[in-house]
Amino acid sequence: MKESNVQPPSGTRDFLPKDVKNREWALGQIKQVFEIFGFAPIDTPAFERIETLTGKYGEEGEKLIFKILKRGEQAVSGEVDLALRYDFTVPLVRFFAKYQNQLPRPFRRYQIGPVWRADRPGKGRFREFYQCDVDVIGSSSLLADAEVILALTKALSCLGLPGYVVSLNSRKVLAGLLEAYDIPESSRQDTLTTLDKLDKVGVSGVVQELENRGLSEATISQISDDLSQKDMAKIKSRVKTSRIGQEGLQEVDEIISLVAPLMADGKIEFSPFLARGLDYYTGPIFEIYLKGATGAIASGGRYDDLVGKFVGGRVPACGGSLGIDRILSTLAVKNPNGEDELKPQVFVTVWDRSMRAEALRITTELRDKGIVAEVFLEEGKISNQIRLASSRNALYCLFYGPDEQKKKEVTIKNLSTGDQISVDREKIAETLKKLVQER
Repeated sequence: MKESNVQPPSGTRDFLPKDVKNREWALGQIKQVFEIFGFAPIDTPAFERIETLTGKYGEEGEKLIFKILKRGEQAVSGEVDLALRYDFTVPLVRFFAKYQNQLPRPFRRYQIGPVWRADRPGKGRFREFYQCDVDVIGSSSLLADAEVILALTKALSCLGLPGYVVSLNSRKVLAGLLEAYDIPESSRQDTLTTLDKLDKVGVSGVVQELENRGLSEATISQISDDLSQKDMAKIKSRVKTSRIGQEGLQEVDEIISLVAPLMADGKIEFSPFLARGLDYYTGPIFEIYLKGATGAIASGGRYDDLVGKFVGGRVPACGGSLGIDRILSTLAVKNPNGEDELKPQVFVTVWDRSMRAEALRITTELRDKGIVAEVFLEEGKISNQIRLASSRNALYCLFYGPDEQKKKEVTIKNLSTGDQISVDREKIAETLKKLVQER
């Protein structure tokens, strides 16, 4: 018989119990921060109609949407009508369009869960991964952008990850630069797509792609010089030759003035070539980096035109996303309770088959008191059961055999000291609750 391939699909992972507990702890910390900031939770389906997602993410993003073939009798057609969600932003906008009359304005929401991208797997890059998103719909104030950045950075601080750097730009700054470089309107989106690859391919890679896209030698030379030298005064001077560029610089300056004094564990800085490749961004954009992590660990921006594609008119919106899987896979984020949460506090032995029901009853009483209790699932030598309890790092082991039954007592063994005490059967849960709390 052919041996089955037990590896998970490329770009996905299995999680051992300790990994799941660590991630649950991290997500709990993040959720707590988001709610302290006044963001309310929502949830949306794992998949959306294909037309909901397409036409929103740009040239590169569009290629990474996981499409679902028609099912059942229609499967032979090879057509698609559904797709796995690429992110939470477009599903949020669809959600807002449906429930807008039931939601407050501005609407502050968070969502945590898996998303899927048909990307090439690599270090810190997965096809299935969790995102932790916060968004504000219905406010054009830059206070909303500041709140999004502060919520994400506060979450990093609560995970014990100081030293982050927020790279901030505006799509308006980029528009001003492209105008100053005299790049034709028809080539500007392609140029932004290329600039978005700067971290991956470097200056030489960007230059090569711009040449392939047909930009003039003089324009490429200007861009190359600015990318290499990073002379901020010179770059800002270029941007200021454009009205929209000036607006972008004002946005960047205001957000930095709002956020910088409130970030004790990190810093925020202007990054004029940060592009964020998704088509829907219209104003301030950002990415957050941390030493030791592969690529950005969080990102986001303002997307004032996206909601209008679903509801008509212009509805201002902004948001950001924390890439928790990239953080957990590359950085030392640890649940302070460690593996203790996986260990039984009390291990209940089973003397013989006749004692099964009573052993299970005792275990249930302990659990009702909030004590983590595990019952032995087979009959066997008590010495073997004690060894199993020790290997599980239980604090206490309980014995309820014929002698204990006659005396209406239960024996408690402290597995770290070996000491034993006998306790009235009716007081066992109360006694152990106190013993566990004292440990």
